Amino acid sequence: MASDLLAIARSGTRAARAALDVTAQNIANASSEGYVRRSVSLSEVSATSTLSGTASISLSGVRVSGIARNADLFRQAEVRRTGSDAARASAEVQGLENIESAVEQSGLYEASVAFEGSLQQLVSDPTDGSLRAAALESARTLASTFNVTSKSLDAAGEGLRFEAQDGVDQVNLLSGELARVNARLTRTADGSSDQSTLLDQRDTLLQKLSSQVDVTTVFSSDKTVEVRLGGSTGPQLVSGQTVGALAMQTATDGTIGFTVNGTAVAPASGALAGKAQALVQVAETRTKIDAVAGSVIATVNAAQSSGVDLAGAAGQPIFSGTKAADIAVVATSGSQIATAPAGTTAGSRDSGNLAALRTALSAANPSGGLDATLFDISSAVAGRTVTRDALVSIADSASIALQTQAGVDLDQEAVNLVRYQQAFQASGRVMQVANDLFDTLLGIR
Repeated sequence: MASDLLAIARSGTRAARAALDVTAQNIANASSEGYVRRSVSLSEVSATSTLSGTASISLSGVRVSGIARNADLFRQAEVRRTGSDAARASAEVQGLENIESAVEQSGLYEASVAFEGSLQQLVSDPTDGSLRAAALESARTLASTFNVTSKSLDAAGEGLRFEAQDGVDQVNLLSGELARVNARLTRTADGSSDQSTLLDQRDTLLQKLSSQVDVTTVFSSDKTVEVRLGGSTGPQLVSGQTVGALAMQTATDGTIGFTVNGTAVAPASGALAGKAQALVQVAETRTKIDAVAGSVIATVNAAQSSGVDLAGAAGQPIFSGTKAADIAVVATSGSQIATAPAGTTAGSRDSGNLAALRTALSAANPSGGLDATLFDISSAVAGRTVTRDALVSIADSASIALQTQAGVDLDQEAVNLVRYQQAFQASGRVMQVANDLFDTLLGIR
C-alpha cells in the first residue's frame, strides 16, 4: 500500500511540475507575437488488481498525455480571411488617396479655369499686349501643370509598384520559412512542446502571408500545411517542403499582374490585390488626364490654324505634344495668338477667331472633364474608405475572438500557478506520508 501511495504521489508531482512549467511558459510569452496559450493534458493511470475481488481497485496515479494548444482552426481561418480583406481595402484606399493628392494638389482644374478666363478677358481688347501676354502665360501654366500632374501620377504608380514588389519578396520569404517549418514538423512528436512552438510559427507565417495575398490552406495529419493562391484550384505556393516562386509583371500602362511558377494568379484579397486595384485606377486617371490634355492641344491649335495673329500672319500652333506628359507651349509671344479670322489685316480688333476658339473650348469642356475626374477619384476614396473601415472592424472582431480563446490571460495563469503549486505540495506531502508508513511497516516485528 505504501509503495502504491508513493508511486501515485510521485506521478502527481511530475504532473504538477509539468503543469507549472507550462503555466510559467504562458506567463513568459504573454506578449509574444503569435503565441498560443498552452495547457497540460492529464489522464488517469489505473490498473486492475488481480489479487483482490472484483469490487477492489488498484490506482496508479496520473500521467501527462500531451501539451494542448488552445487554438481554433476556424477562428484562425477567419482571422486570415478577414485580415486579408482588410489589408486589400487599406492598400487600395492608400493608393487612391495618393492619386487624389496627385491630381488635386497640382491645381490642374484651377489652371484650366484660369486659361479659359484669360481668353475671355482677351475678348475685351484683342490688341492689348498685356492681355495677350497674360493669356499666353496662362497657357504655359496650364501646360506645366499638366506636366506636374503626369509626374505626380508617375510617382504614385512607381510607389505602388515598389510596395507591391516588396510584398512579393515578403511572400517568397514567408513561403520559404513555412516550408522549413513543415520539414521540422514532420520530425517532431505529436503533442510535444517542440511541436507546439512550430505550430505557433506555422500559424504566424500563414497570417502574415494572408495579409499580402489570399491563401487557401489544407492541413495534413502531421500538422504540415499546403498553401494555394487564388482559391482552392489556384497554383501551389507551398506544398510540404516545396516552395513556388511568386513573381510580378508590369504592363505598358503601369498595371501589374502575378504568377506562381509561371502560372497566372489574380489575388482577390491581401495588400497585393489592393495595390493592383489602385494601379488600375492610376492608369484610368492617366487616360482621362491625357484625353483632356490632348483635347486642349487639338482644340487650341485647330482654332489657331483658322485665324491670323496680331501681325496678320497665319496662326501657328500654341501647344506641342499629345498628352499631359509632353504638352508644352511653343508660341513665344502673346502677339501670336490668332484672335482675328483669316484674311483680316494686321492689328485687327476683330475677335471672331477668338470667339470660335472659346466656343470650341466650351464644347470640349476641359475644365468640366478635369472636375469630373476629380469627383470620380474623390467618390472612389470616400466609398472605399467606408468599405475599408467596415472590413477593418470585422477583422478586429475576428482577432479579438481568437485572442479571447488563444491568448494568455495573466489573471487565469496566476490562479493556475497557485493551483498547481498547491497540487505539487500536496503530492509531496503524500510522498512523506507514504515514506512514514513504509518506515512504520519495516519497524513491525
